[in-house]
Amino acid sequence: MAYDGKLLARARAQLDSQRAANRDEQQRRQDEVYARVPEIRRIDQTLRAHMAALVRLTIGRGPDMAEKLAALREENLDLQMRRAELLTASGFGADYLDEIVSCPKCRDSGIFEGGVCTCLDRLYNAELTKELGTLMRRGDESFARFDLTLYPDTPDSATGLVARDVMRRVSSACQRYAESFSPASRNLLFQGGTGLGKTYLSACIARVVAGRGFSVCYETAAAALDNYERAKFSRDSEEGEAAATRIRRMESCDLMILDDLGTEMVTPMSQSALYTLINNRLVGGKKTIISTNLSDDELTKKYTPQISSRILGEFQCFPFAGRDIRQLKK
Repeated sequence: MAYDGKLLARARAQLDSQRAANRDEQQRRQDEVYARVPEIRRIDQTLRAHMAALVRLTIGRGPDMAEKLAALREENLDLQMRRAELLTASGFGADYLDEIVSCPKCRDSGIFEGGVCTCLDRLYNAELTKELGTLMRRGDESFARFDLTLYPDTPDSATGLVARDVMRRVSSACQRYAESFSPASRNLLFQGGTGLGKTYLSACIARVVAGRGFSVCYETAAAALDNYERAKFSRDSEEGEAAATRIRRMESCDLMILDDLGTEMVTPMSQSALYTLINNRLVGGKKTIISTNLSDDELTKKYTPQISSRILGEFQCFPFAGRDIRQLKK
């Protein structure tokens, strides 16, 4: 994954803050224990002195070094056992004064096995999601709040389908998708008329997936494709650089939500940009959710065969049913 330097710096700053908070808590615990059990302070001082003596012995390499090292190690074990007994007897855990770390893998360094640790990667993804996430406008989107009573519970006269049953299946599938999201997940196509909950369920998925440490980006189709035009025609300007940065993030995030496809103005430039975005994400194994009011036939007529074949062939369709919820609420 290619990291954005600005966002990675923010993630590292958060990691540094966590590390500082852990050090402060460790110091507070030490002050508390030393005040209540002065003998533990003396034991710690002796153990530090022994560590310095071990270093000197190792460097000096005298004829009796082995015997002295063995004696120091045995005395250290006795001191550590006494320290643990004192901590336990005083109501503390035996590990109460151990180093505090938030991530046991990298010990809060952010580096693990020569690469970025998962803890720093999660913080980076949170920053990326925050940077691009305008989807969760209300802040209370959740599967638990998805109101099925807004959908008719009688068969539709034209299709015979019961919208409430359809949307119960769709919402359950969306929740399973979010809770099990991984690089092996499917791409999704949300299809249906205006005001049926496509954007709301996208926000529910985004909230769960982002909470699990994946990077999530959201843009309307019009705004997403506009970035490609700005990057091309304002290449050497600050505006062009910002657009290019957003494109890199849209193409590399774990989950991209492209909302309201079909409402943008269709031009050769927008068609090229849409193909680039969808194709680059497919090639890179990145997952995308597209929502649209267009039917399969309308998608085929509106977009080039290269675009429509990728959407209809590579995306699992979730059909939305019912009446415009916004109108019902009015």
